Amino acid sequence: MLRPLTRALAALAMLTGAALMGTDTTAQGATPQPAGTGPAHQFSFTSIDGAPMSMADFAGKAVLVVNTASRCGFTPQYDALQSVWETYRDRGLVVLGVPSNDFGGQEPGTEAEIKAFCETNFSVDFPMTEKQVVVGAGAHPFYRWAAEAGGPDKVPGWNFHKYLIGPDGQFVAAIPTRVSPTDPRAIETIEKALPN
Repeated sequence: MLRPLTRALAALAMLTGAALMGTDTTAQGATPQPAGTGPAHQFSFTSIDGAPMSMADFAGKAVLVVNTASRCGFTPQYDALQSVWETYRDRGLVVLGVPSNDFGGQEPGTEAEIKAFCETNFSVDFPMTEKQVVVGAGAHPFYRWAAEAGGPDKVPGWNFHKYLIGPDGQFVAAIPTRVSPTDPRAIETIEKALPN
């Protein structure tokens, strides 16, 4: 019952935040672009280990960006994400985990705790960022851009929402929480986005 309401509120908050923030979709010195324009390569994160992480480093590769959480009913999707990463990384796929505490307070730990949890329980070795806000006015600029590029119905409504970005940095698709990264529909979408 609450899921549609949560999604609607998240979408409204995202749209309101984007409107209030105008064209500021920059991170760590990137060139300003109108929301939803330009490639995803204009954005930067900080890695879970505290190092700079530019999306430009992934130019020429498809990137599956996933807002993750350690205490969620969908947390076992870490296994599927790791499997997809191992299967497709040599063909040009990057899986990028973005821990977020936005939904149900299900990612309360520090970056060190999150990293240890992922490595110990799921043998995760794909790149991960510091914890981020992914919805609303305070969302990371990448997430504001993706919401504009994909539309309000593609805004994360829960943990393990997946955005697929093409090798050119353009928005390709949103894969909802309930669709595992190893679901045939997700695999077909990922394979089509891989660099030639």
